[in-house]
Amino acid sequence: MTKEEKVRVVEELSGKFEENSNFYITDASGLTVAQVNAFRKLCFEKGVEYHVYKNTLIQKALEKLDTDYTEFFDNVLKGFSGIIFSKEAGNVPAKVINDFRKSSSLKDKPMLKGASIDTDLFIGEENLKMLSELKSKNELIGEIIGLLQSPAKNVVSALQSGKHTIAGLVKTLSEREN
Repeated sequence: MTKEEKVRVVEELSGKFEENSNFYITDASGLTVAQVNAFRKLCFEKGVEYHVYKNTLIQKALEKLDTDYTEFFDNVLKGFSGIIFSKEAGNVPAKVINDFRKSSSLKDKPMLKGASIDTDLFIGEENLKMLSELKSKNELIGEIIGLLQSPAKNVVSALQSGKHTIAGLVKTLSEREN
């Protein structure tokens, strides 16, 4: 790879990091070509991108960003590194990794090396389960809307059910007077 190609890749990669606030760095070493292709297909189906880059190019691209990724440089960017980019939900890449593991004979690949969710850093495989259980922004907004609507629904429901009770009571009382 020529110096110009490396500069172009670093620029392209730093742009991807800026566009995607959520990304996971994985180790997919040991996977066959067929398994990597199946993983890429699963990523595509779930709406995330998966690409493999050299660690030095990843580091140079991360250095161009405002966030401090030095923890990644020391602990994550070693060996084989593939990056899963997700624009919307921070939990989708973790779910993709888990889904692939369930469908594959390899139960520990691809391995999570590190993740950045809205600039919060998570390092190590032990974070995968927690990351897969994160709620997306839209899920959280939906829950908040549901919680806010709940008291209003209860009041409307009580008024509606009370209306029938009151009407029945008035009707019964009017019939008794006769």
